[in-house]
Amino acid sequence: MSKVADHNPASDIIPESWIMRATPKAVRPYMMLMRLDRPNGSWLLMMPCWWSITLAAENTWPDLTLLGLFGLGAFIMRGAGCVINDIADRDFDGQVARTANRPIPSGLVSVRNAVLFAGLLCLFGLAILVQLNLFAIGIGILSLVTVLIYPYMKRFTYWPQLFLGIAINWGALLGWAAVRGELGLVPGLLYLGGVFWTLGYDTMYGHQDKEDDIRVGIKSAALRLGDATPAWMVFFYVTAVVLIGAAGWFAGLNVYFYPALLIASLHLVWQVVTLDIHNPKNCLKRFSSNRDYGFLVFLAVLIGHVF
Repeated sequence: MSKVADHNPASDIIPESWIMRATPKAVRPYMMLMRLDRPNGSWLLMMPCWWSITLAAENTWPDLTLLGLFGLGAFIMRGAGCVINDIADRDFDGQVARTANRPIPSGLVSVRNAVLFAGLLCLFGLAILVQLNLFAIGIGILSLVTVLIYPYMKRFTYWPQLFLGIAINWGALLGWAAVRGELGLVPGLLYLGGVFWTLGYDTMYGHQDKEDDIRVGIKSAALRLGDATPAWMVFFYVTAVVLIGAAGWFAGLNVYFYPALLIASLHLVWQVVTLDIHNPKNCLKRFSSNRDYGFLVFLAVLIGHVF
């Protein structure tokens, strides 16, 4: 497998990753299907959960058990989402340089086995979900609708990033529901803030594949916005920060939350100012750095509780 990846420098498979070095050959393709060698997507799924759990905390500190459950759940369900996405995109992935070596289009994993593996991961996710209250369980089950819809949106709209935002930020609703057993204005604002955040970082990510997307016939916000992407990212990111800040306001966080959120927002400023949409490595590095932004927002919310 590493030899195949070596012949395709554009591939997003990492030949020298820990998966290639430390896992048995039989399970290696399934670990790659879950993107365990590239956990950024799991962090991006987890962070809105942690924001929400912390915002909803009745006491100063969030429930550490819930943070742990949602952390584990994020890695499992992000893996399931990746498998479902690869099943849906298998015909497209084989025609795109970055994705041609993935396990399904390369033939390492059959579609049947991928479906079974996705089902197994969803069962693990369900085992975590049923430990929450009944209201949260219902909210969690609804998230599956967004996970199943998202992979097909790039066929019909230039805004699949919007549907990714709807899916990947669901934890902003679920985390609050797990703590409070209800929903309201605060998780709604936080959720919308996460959606706009995703619109920014995933549009940037989409610029890596724009030439292949045009050839294959896939739509994306990167193609729709083109050279205007940086200006639109300013709009997406400013809206995200304002909505997250409003969620903190209505949650009653203290005044220290706002300068901490401003510091986190400077990271988004760096992304936009240094972005080169015509350089795939530049786009990937700034996309990956959103893990750091998510963690900085988590710290800002925690500070808003602690003092």
